[in-house]
Amino acid sequence: MIVVPVKEGENIERALKKFKRKYEKTGVVKELRRRQQFDKPSVLKRLKMEHAVYVQQLQRTED
Repeated sequence: MIVVPVKEGENIERALKKFKRKYEKTGVVKELRRRQQFDKPSVLKRLKMEHAVYVQQLQRTED
């Protein structure tokens, strides 16, 4: 449960913005999208390797 403390006289838009930020940080939407479809372990492994290669290339270009 997300609790957003609202100060006396605080604008409702500002409180809503705080709520949205907290909700985004919990990762609920990201988790729901991830669970919508099943990915085979081999596909996940391939994606993980591709990401590792990408990160390595980025680090090489920085040095």
